[in-house]
Amino acid sequence: MGVINLPESERNALAAIDENVLRSLIDKACDEGRQSDLYRLPLSSCGAYVGSKLYNFEQALKRYREAKSAKNRESKHYSARRAGDDLSFAVMSMKQRMATEETERETVRIDDNIMPPWTFGRKLSVRVYYRWRGPDEIDWQSGSIVFRHEVRPRYVYDPSPPKRKPSAAKQAEQLQEELGSTWEDLTLMALCSVRDFFREGGRGSDIPEEFEVVPDSHDGHLNNYSTIFWKTPSTASA
Repeated sequence: MGVINLPESERNALAAIDENVLRSLIDKACDEGRQSDLYRLPLSSCGAYVGSKLYNFEQALKRYREAKSAKNRESKHYSARRAGDDLSFAVMSMKQRMATEETERETVRIDDNIMPPWTFGRKLSVRVYYRWRGPDEIDWQSGSIVFRHEVRPRYVYDPSPPKRKPSAAKQAEQLQEELGSTWEDLTLMALCSVRDFFREGGRGSDIPEEFEVVPDSHDGHLNNYSTIFWKTPSTASA
């Protein structure tokens, strides 16, 4: 999933980029109105975040290149430089994330390759596997935690009389879509919760084997604090 661990292909691409060289090539591209030598860098292999900023920069360069009047060219040139700054910042941010991950992997490793079930029931569960060791320890210890959540379906049909009531198959399809979306949210939150627990100095031996997530008290759905298993709901939201 790439939530906790950047794929190796992205790490290799980010490591191959020198930030000073990138900045120089961005400046050159802005001056010339085209990417020119920027293609030398593996930016398209650095993940979705960098890829989106690269696309925005390409489009900004195109608009600058096609501008006719002096005023319009000046405006589009400024926009291109802003987009170039965003691209440079994105690469820098991802390189910082990569450095953080490499440091954390010395003592904690979380498996974020979690496959969804074939079908979803209203009682969802996500198991997160992890390994950890102390700063001065050689041997790794392993563990896992299951996050459980019973979904309260959110979808509501238009209260006005429908021309045709959705078929049972269509209703089942809509329910599966909602359950699938909720499972993805639960998985993301569960992974981040385990990561944040370790970042706050927690030890794997203190992680429970199971945790019933705490839904929002107003609507019964997941919120930002639902999977924080080491704090009570009141202290988690403080």
